[in-house]
Amino acid sequence: MNKHSFHDVTSTRTDDVKRAATYYRVSTGRQFANDASIPSQRQITSAYCEQNSYSVVEEFIEAATATDDRRPALQEMIDRACGSDHPFDAIIFYAFNRFFRNVAEMELTIRKLRKHGVDVVSVTQPTGDDPSQILVRQIIGAFDEHTSREISKNTTRAMRESAKQGFWNGATPPLGYKIVEAERRGQKIKKKLDIDPVEAETVRLIYKLYCDGDGATGPLGVKETTKWLNSHGYRTRRGSTFGVGPVHKILTNACYASGQWPYGQRNSRDGGKHVPSNVIYVPVPVLIDQADADRVKAKLTQSNPKTTPPRVVNGPSLLTGLAVCASCGSGMTRTGTTNRQGRSYSYYSCAGCQQKGKTVCKGRHVPVATLDEIVLTNLKQQVLAPERIAEILKSLMERQATKSESVDRRLLTLQREVSDTEDRLKRLYRSIEDGIVELDDILRERTATLKSERERAKAALDQARSQCGTVAIIDAQKIDAFTRLMSEKLANGDTNARKGYIRSIIDAVEVDDKAIRIIGSKDILQAVIAGKQNMNGEVRGFVRKWRARRDSNS
Repeated sequence: MNKHSFHDVTSTRTDDVKRAATYYRVSTGRQFANDASIPSQRQITSAYCEQNSYSVVEEFIEAATATDDRRPALQEMIDRACGSDHPFDAIIFYAFNRFFRNVAEMELTIRKLRKHGVDVVSVTQPTGDDPSQILVRQIIGAFDEHTSREISKNTTRAMRESAKQGFWNGATPPLGYKIVEAERRGQKIKKKLDIDPVEAETVRLIYKLYCDGDGATGPLGVKETTKWLNSHGYRTRRGSTFGVGPVHKILTNACYASGQWPYGQRNSRDGGKHVPSNVIYVPVPVLIDQADADRVKAKLTQSNPKTTPPRVVNGPSLLTGLAVCASCGSGMTRTGTTNRQGRSYSYYSCAGCQQKGKTVCKGRHVPVATLDEIVLTNLKQQVLAPERIAEILKSLMERQATKSESVDRRLLTLQREVSDTEDRLKRLYRSIEDGIVELDDILRERTATLKSERERAKAALDQARSQCGTVAIIDAQKIDAFTRLMSEKLANGDTNARKGYIRSIIDAVEVDDKAIRIIGSKDILQAVIAGKQNMNGEVRGFVRKWRARRDSNS
């Protein structure tokens, strides 16, 4: 933001008095707020003008510009100087580093002003027009530019070191956090982020609405979440209504769950990304459970048009993206409506035939209402029948039990290995403490080897634990509650909600001439019944036959 004041001292020019515009600049907002630098520049510049017969007719003040030479007050002053009314004869400033810090741009600007009859005068670094004085000015400009870059480099280094120590460098914090004083180092105040109780509740509400809804509705999309917040009176930190972009940014901000804020991701000058190794992670308080963040990420991935086409998520057809042609594997897409005897008919048609011709696939057409009804009826009567689900899960539970036995043996072996290495290290440390052995190079090497073995065993144990997971216990009560809930949602939900529930339990609907096959995974079905999120990874929903070997448990 620039401050520009105009003082009309005289509108006439005499031979002895020349009209001048003065320019004052500070590099930081702190300098401007403290009024430390501008008064000093004004005092010295005004004294110079009085001594050299200059009449100040305009004054330009600029604050907090750092090294940016595209400054509004400066550009306004240059435009005024080159105007047809020729308002002043000279531009006067304290030093060249107040005017420009890029020697090339400074020289071009000075030449432009000279062509319009405007002199450029530095109070503390006077130079003239002969070649040697021009050379001195250019040398001064080059030194100023070098000094500016060194200051910038040192400032960046200091800020990165501050971030490494876990301090906040002053950027606007994400919604849900506030800046608090952490400690004082002389005159400097080091700051960190803390939880803002009011804003944090808003962030948690956004995650809840997106994942689960408000209790009266199902899970909401980003746009519907935004509408809900605005309609219920929630506002941003600045008192504005929420937008889709800010809400999406909150849902994709990993720091809420990880407790790590990435500092230095982008270049402040050109906006380009730095290499990941240069990013520093500043610890911040955790606002969202990692499990909820994973659910949000999975849903955003599923709704991403680069992963799942918009027609699959928002289209009016219930089975778009799920129904595939049994002959060629292409998706069954909704085709145009046909009107007969006052009634409208829509069809699921093979996209392979529609787009590539009958040489690729003979094609098949099934009325939308017919296929929807067949799939929904069979889901309710066959797949969602409690007896059928219990039968499907029985073999899966037996397979899990067998797998758990082998995993338990593996875990037991790794636990013994970790315990054994720790015991050996303890005995070694005790021998050193009791003076039984001396710590020489051979013993140091042996200690390092044991530590390495212990860390390797611990890493293997952690990996085995994370891979084995837990066996979900599914009883008759859970099965009954699941079947009743799914049947109700499939019968009464809107199209998008029903599509979501169907996609949570089945992978595809294969349409053949004489049969329609509903294909799903027992593992996914078990996870859904147990109340876990369906995690399908990031496989694109419109990539055909991604299970090329048909090796999942369909």
